Amino acid sequence: MNKILKSKYKLLILGLFLLFVFGDFPGLSQEKKRLSLPIKQFKLENGLQVILSEDYSLPIVSVAVAYNVGSINERPGKTGLAYLLENLMLQGSQNVSRMQHISFIRRTGGDLNANTTEDKTIFQQTVPSHQLALVLWLESDRMKSLEITAANVEQAKEAIIEEIHQRKANEPYFESFLSFDEILYPNFAYSHPVIGDEADVRGLTAEDVKDFYATFYKPNNAVLSIAGNIDKAKAEEDIRKYFSTIQKGQSIPLPPSSSPSDKEEPMTVKEFLVPLPGFHIGYKIASPYSQDFYFLKIIEYILLRGITSRLYNKLIKRSRIARTLSGSIEKRKELATFKIFVSSSNEIMAEKSKRVVFSEINKLKSSLVSEKELSKAKNIFKMDYLNQYATSADKAVFLAKAFLAKKSLDDLPDELENYLAVDHYGLIRIMRRYFTNELVLDVKKK
Repeated sequence: MNKILKSKYKLLILGLFLLFVFGDFPGLSQEKKRLSLPIKQFKLENGLQVILSEDYSLPIVSVAVAYNVGSINERPGKTGLAYLLENLMLQGSQNVSRMQHISFIRRTGGDLNANTTEDKTIFQQTVPSHQLALVLWLESDRMKSLEITAANVEQAKEAIIEEIHQRKANEPYFESFLSFDEILYPNFAYSHPVIGDEADVRGLTAEDVKDFYATFYKPNNAVLSIAGNIDKAKAEEDIRKYFSTIQKGQSIPLPPSSSPSDKEEPMTVKEFLVPLPGFHIGYKIASPYSQDFYFLKIIEYILLRGITSRLYNKLIKRSRIARTLSGSIEKRKELATFKIFVSSSNEIMAEKSKRVVFSEINKLKSSLVSEKELSKAKNIFKMDYLNQYATSADKAVFLAKAFLAKKSLDDLPDELENYLAVDHYGLIRIMRRYFTNELVLDVKKK
């Protein structure tokens, strides 16, 4: 694939998005703007869900295979399995030797990526459109017959352990984030790190990996999403050819219950080997499946997103009492939390920063957001939302994630309007409902 052409294409699409966000298209200024998202969806007899979305802008196609599995499916003492399987997916299968998958894709001029989170694992490839069958064969082969041996498991374990060491060395607040997750989330399944605990990873065996793979990496626990320049009839024919012979797995075990713990402490102080003191603040908010989530997402943009957001403006730009600021809404299956992290030059500045954060949260509970500020937050959100469609790869992954999040794909073209319909009074109502019982971790220097 011509990388220069691909880059120009993405810039063109982003330019059109910006026009869509900050300007009006002829004939659309007085009517609802509905996104165009052609979709065909079907399911194979073995349970594999398939989503097809054609886009003839470029002669390329993107394939995303998403498995409904992540770290929340791991048991105590066996953490890191999902992350390790991501690595093993490139170590060979029945008809594909070690790392040959990457070689095949790159020889076509394509590219590939993979990502494992708490609740999903996604593999994606983008290739010239006439190479779609190659990608389908590669993905079906490792879904059907991944090679799992003691040797390649040990190799993958060493790579993960090295990555854990690098993260601890290069991310000074890594341990504090893990500690805060243990405070925020109600049980082991939702709180342990995706990459796994080093001692657990060292103890994993090839049998552990085989059992995990046999349970979760099956067609009835996966969605195949294809976006780009495709002939849908031919694509469906090839999908059935390569995937329909794969046997479905047993019933997939549900993640552990997420009922709240009675041991939560509203405020905790811990010492870490960090360069600067700081704090984490978190709120347990509505499920991502709730109608309240539309309001919560806009609140995230008002408080945290961009250099014009309230907290960046108050903590970094104006007073400069904070050194770093980060945060977002984090989703893990049916759970969602609103997280904020701030570091400051000393503990006095950290306490001042914390007061500013609570002050801005309280203002949103009692005062209407101005029309200008709300419009700005919505416009930035709209640009980010539309960017999920910027390339065929973005679209394939977006559709796979939407399916795993139990969204109706038929309703996706109208989803953006639900966010943009958020009003001032609703924001106050949602702030008062969810931003009352904060959990705090003060990060002190050892």
